[in-house]
Amino acid sequence: MTELLLEKLKEATFSIVPIVILVMILNFTLAPMPLWGGVVLFLVSAFLMILGISLFNLGVDISLIPIGEYVGSAIVKSRNLLLIIIMTFILGIFVTVAEPDLIILAGQISGVPDSIIIITVSIGVGLAVAGAFLRILFQLPLSYILIACYLIAFILSGFTGNEFLSIAWESGAVTTGPILVPFVMALGLGLTSIRGDKTSEEDSFGLVALTLIGPIIVVLILGMFFKPSGGSAMSVPGLESFSDIVSLYSSNFTAYFVQVAIALFPIIFLFAIFQVWRLRLKTRTLLKIGVGTIYTYLGLVLFLASANIGFMPAGYQLGSILIENTNSLTLILVGLAIGFFVVAAEPAVFVLKRQVEEVTEGVISAKAMGMGLSVGVAVSVGLAMLRVVTGLSILYFIIPGYMIAHILSFYIPPLFNSIAFDSGAVASGPLAATFMLSFAIGASEAIGGSVYTDAFGIVALVALMPVITLSLFGLIFAIKSRIAEREVVIPAVEDTIIDLDDSSDQAVEDNKPDEISRPY
Repeated sequence: MTELLLEKLKEATFSIVPIVILVMILNFTLAPMPLWGGVVLFLVSAFLMILGISLFNLGVDISLIPIGEYVGSAIVKSRNLLLIIIMTFILGIFVTVAEPDLIILAGQISGVPDSIIIITVSIGVGLAVAGAFLRILFQLPLSYILIACYLIAFILSGFTGNEFLSIAWESGAVTTGPILVPFVMALGLGLTSIRGDKTSEEDSFGLVALTLIGPIIVVLILGMFFKPSGGSAMSVPGLESFSDIVSLYSSNFTAYFVQVAIALFPIIFLFAIFQVWRLRLKTRTLLKIGVGTIYTYLGLVLFLASANIGFMPAGYQLGSILIENTNSLTLILVGLAIGFFVVAAEPAVFVLKRQVEEVTEGVISAKAMGMGLSVGVAVSVGLAMLRVVTGLSILYFIIPGYMIAHILSFYIPPLFNSIAFDSGAVASGPLAATFMLSFAIGASEAIGGSVYTDAFGIVALVALMPVITLSLFGLIFAIKSRIAEREVVIPAVEDTIIDLDDSSDQAVEDNKPDEISRPY
């Protein structure tokens, strides 16, 4: 357990340190922040976030992921189709309610109650998880389902208010966060394990892709009836000493303890029902899951507290100060740097790179994948800053981007297509919904733009670029595979022709009469 915790600490440190270095460079050069309410508060929050992410990821590995696998297998073994659909729908709702990135997003939207945003997105995920199970059961092609879903989303975008448009596309990206992604993937393994055929492993991919588009469609419908009002709910604390920082955290911790308990309770309660009804796991297994749940709980409290109290105000201050002290071009360049370094340090990116290298048997190297993702996310954050400056609609980027990805899906292997659309959740990690979104909000408010039309949407763009990047790598893999097949076939054919020629010559030579017996 200690070794695993140290590994998680290492991963979390590599995730947070690059952004800390960038913030310090900006603070001492282009965008100086207040000492206590800016720099010191951010550094304290960074330390707590590293600890929180470490405990949270450890807890997810030993509690939430096993719960997903056990419950998924138990659901399928019931052989009751209606029960399976209902339970997967409920599981999708319960696991989304606990998603920290969604809680953070809902808190930044004024004029719409947090509970309405969270419940609506959760229903979208529940529908997506139930639909994903039906796809696995009937072995339907993922590419056609995704094309239909995104077409529906594009159509609905024409009827949703402009203020809610970016929020809707943002909702899918922030939903696929540190709780939902591992849990849904584990649930998928549990659902497909009962089949045990050749395509079961392939079908376990693609669940996250559907849970990303599901909330978008539902929130687009919500946007026809609700409209956010005012500016963001962001505020910068006025602090003058370290004791003020301690008091700020102390006064807010109780609220986060209650919030996280309410969020995690549905998952634990449902697991308890399955334990009594069907699982009947051994005491040792239950104790391990219980300890993991405690780690998850404490980690989630630390993560939410550090994100809301320290990281988001720092991002907000940097965005506003940077645009006041410099110009639009500098803002875009800083966005490119933030995107490049942040995604390079995401722990999930390491898993994805290794996964693709194994699937392609080394044809696509992890190093090339990492560079491709870093460049792709850098471009996406740069485009997000361009939107902040110009006020361009998110549809100018989302529609062409996903059209390119869907066109490429017809030319790449199905497994690559599934992994590509799943990878959208990889880059949009904890820092995207906290630091980068608040950075865009600060810049947008400093310029005088609308945060709901200009700043929101950055996480959606961050989730889009890995899909295109993976699809392009899939195309490269398909081309290289075809070239390799031709190189194997052509020499074999040439060897056959040569052998036939040799044998024919020999046959002619054998049938040739001797020179002595030849008549004159």
